[in-house]
Amino acid sequence: MPPTEAQQPQQFVHPTAQHARKKGPSSFMIEPIKVFYIFLAANLAAALFAPIQDCDETFNYWEPTHYLSHGYGLQTWEYSPEYAIRSWFYVGLHAIVGNIRRLLPQSTKLAEFYFVRYVLAFVCSLCQVLFFRVISFTLNPRIGLFFLMATVMSPGNFHASTAYLPSSFAMYTSLLGAAAFMNWRGGLRTSWGIWWFAVGGILGWPFASALCAPFIVEEGIFALLSDRQGFIQAILRVSRGVVAALLLLVGDTAINTFFYKKIEVVSWNIVKYNIFSSTGGPNLYGTEPWTFYFRNLAINFNIWFILALVSLPLFLLQKMVSTKQHSFQSGMRTVVFLSPFYMWLGIFSIQPHKEERFMYPMYPFLALNGALGLHIILSAFGNSDPKTLVGKIPARLKLLVVAGGLLLSLDLGIARIIGVYTGYSAPLKIYEALGAGVTGEQGVGGRGDHVCFGKEWYRFPSSYFLPRDMHAKFVRSEFRGLLPGEFSEARTGFGFWSGTWLPAKGMNDHNEEDTGKYVDIGHCAFLVDTQFPESHDPLPPNEPDYIADTENWEIIKCEPFLDAANTHLLARVLWVPDWEFIPEKFRRKWGRHCLLQRKR
Repeated sequence: MPPTEAQQPQQFVHPTAQHARKKGPSSFMIEPIKVFYIFLAANLAAALFAPIQDCDETFNYWEPTHYLSHGYGLQTWEYSPEYAIRSWFYVGLHAIVGNIRRLLPQSTKLAEFYFVRYVLAFVCSLCQVLFFRVISFTLNPRIGLFFLMATVMSPGNFHASTAYLPSSFAMYTSLLGAAAFMNWRGGLRTSWGIWWFAVGGILGWPFASALCAPFIVEEGIFALLSDRQGFIQAILRVSRGVVAALLLLVGDTAINTFFYKKIEVVSWNIVKYNIFSSTGGPNLYGTEPWTFYFRNLAINFNIWFILALVSLPLFLLQKMVSTKQHSFQSGMRTVVFLSPFYMWLGIFSIQPHKEERFMYPMYPFLALNGALGLHIILSAFGNSDPKTLVGKIPARLKLLVVAGGLLLSLDLGIARIIGVYTGYSAPLKIYEALGAGVTGEQGVGGRGDHVCFGKEWYRFPSSYFLPRDMHAKFVRSEFRGLLPGEFSEARTGFGFWSGTWLPAKGMNDHNEEDTGKYVDIGHCAFLVDTQFPESHDPLPPNEPDYIADTENWEIIKCEPFLDAANTHLLARVLWVPDWEFIPEKFRRKWGRHCLLQRKR
């Protein structure tokens, strides 16, 4: 159970700190309910249009959820009882949400998929507005406004807000945990802060709990500087949070024990595999240079990432040159607020294995740092003293520069979002002909048909897109890693989901190929393939052009798909319209992603 906060003595509000004082009205203050609607609009757009960017989202989360709800689905090695590094508690929560949609009219599996996304959009928006509210009255309403802009204008939020990933869930709890730690009004909420970060770490991603470290250090410093009573109160606050986290860990272990039929502490298993594995750990799935996240964050947050990088130096410089007197608590607290961004970016930049989703828990802090950085710059830029160089710049010119910069950020963000949607959304669109999303699920093909994937295995959006008990199968391609198997559909022993605890065949944590995962292409009623006309390289023997094989396959539906290999970098990063005056080399090159049906 979450901790309950006793009424805190007045001394622990730190009334000398500006953060604890109630500020007067500001022209930058926006009603939280209006901000909630803005966040919700942005997140619902992501729920509707964001492609699935990471096949882990499909195979490690959507597929197990589909298994719980519909009795079949693909199983990765992480869910094998031998390894047990995925939490059924986390998956089960989403399965409950999806099954609520089944109780409503005109229910389809695709409706369940999008209903879960809509709920994620709502939850994310609620967490974001609570953090916005605390930023506004703890720091400055203008910083809160910039946080809102940095979040809704960024492609990063478009990707992360409704992704069914533990790192997105950890982003939600990071918002709530940071809001609890930052809010000193009415007393310190340390135990709530620890609780929320623990929820993100235990149910989501264990490493995300590290984001609370700067806040715990702050708590420790103030405890040491307090009198005896204050020190005891600090110990009690931390203890309540730790006890609540341990109770949650016990609950998570109990639920996973039910599914795996043996005692499993999944969060520890994740840490053990990623840090202490003797088989290669996550590095088996690829490594990237230290600059990977800098490039990725620059694309997904543009000027806000640059502002976030310089926020701490700007704040320290402001403190050095400012003539205003600020308390020690206020200055240190701001440094604490800025620290999680740098800590997270530094730690993960030195890890060899890198993925965009690893940054999701840090996104709120990036937006906060960027907002504070812009606030500091504008405070200096707004100086009207004619004796200074900045003061001699006309006010209208200053306004034009600031507005132009924000408009540029908005344009870059929208261009990136449109580019991602138009370039990579085809896998969400081609299954309608099968009956996906159609009331009654009437479409081509028969019940239980096999829909096969070769080189496009990692673009499969999940079994929620396959109606009438159609099953996804794999045919051999040039990929030589380990593909998912299938949850056992046997009904054996106690429990409704025997596939969660029955031994899985052909699983390993070495990313070694298991040929038992393939079926003969003759068993495929449908096949998904992509064709790139601009590519003239010889095709590998296991990856022929099935779309061109009109003797055996007929096209059911095709959607445009970006040919990234033959498209200029600028057009890959941003949306570039196919207008005649655009030079040919900067235009996007297209292939097509198709659903094929075997000819009888």
